[in-house]
Amino acid sequence: MLTLGIDTSNYTTSAAFCDGGRVLHERRPLPVKPGALGLRQSDALFHHTLQLPALLEALFSQLKPNQSLSAIGVSDKPRSVESSYMPCFLPGVCVAQSLAAALGIPLFKFSHQQGHLAAALISAGRAELLEGGFIAFHVSGGTTECLHVKPGLEAEILGGSGDLKAGQLVDRVGVLLGYPFPAGPAMDALAMEGQIIKGIKPSVNGMTCSFSGLENKLGQMYSRGVSKNDVALYCLVSIAVNLEALAQGALARCGELPLLFTGGVCCSQVIRRLLGGRFPEALFADPEFSGDNAAGVAMLAGVGMGMEVSVKS
Repeated sequence: MLTLGIDTSNYTTSAAFCDGGRVLHERRPLPVKPGALGLRQSDALFHHTLQLPALLEALFSQLKPNQSLSAIGVSDKPRSVESSYMPCFLPGVCVAQSLAAALGIPLFKFSHQQGHLAAALISAGRAELLEGGFIAFHVSGGTTECLHVKPGLEAEILGGSGDLKAGQLVDRVGVLLGYPFPAGPAMDALAMEGQIIKGIKPSVNGMTCSFSGLENKLGQMYSRGVSKNDVALYCLVSIAVNLEALAQGALARCGELPLLFTGGVCCSQVIRRLLGGRFPEALFADPEFSGDNAAGVAMLAGVGMGMEVSVKS
């Protein structure tokens, strides 16, 4: 059995095949002008429309002659709530609906967030948690949320950022330091060479953290001549400290449930090392699947068809 997943999020066009034991990816970032901090929705929609046909052509060229699709999954919104909507998901939905109709196969719709959670759980070897009953952090440029995930991957928001998202902070500081958007990989590489920092405290009120003041502080540090390495390290350690505080609050509220970290920001080696040290039993998405949603959507389509999915990078 083979399933196709399609995701057109705000910054990446992605598609993936899943056969239950492995995933084939094709993904292309959307073009962001040097020095810019993102894209308007109209621009994101336009670039997805241009990129998706060529991306799917590249993916389908990897099919073996005897392989055929059994189902298609697509992300149609950021989160699985009624008010969640972004125009950039429309190109993926239209293509997925057209393919499913032409091939006469089932179409499954999921949220972008559900795809992230599925890819994280399955790549971490905990597919049984798809039935729910865990605490998850979805940490990216568009979302910094602490979730209580229940059956059907329905998520109750327990807390998160009240202003900037963690990924926005990383990108803004990275661009300030002279690196292109998205700046996560550059910031992580810089931070690995930074000096050890002690005494960083979270900025948390209840289950809400704040990163706007941290952005100002990091800008001031850089203007005073603090090295790029140390600024990057301070940024990532501060994010980890805030996530740790939120995790402690979630565990106190919900009990000792499994703890999962996913989203592009959680690819950071610095953040993974710090949180993994504080929560030894925590689960992390395989880095290959942390920032790519189409893989998780393809996996969920397989689960919807009764396929046993157990994927490793």
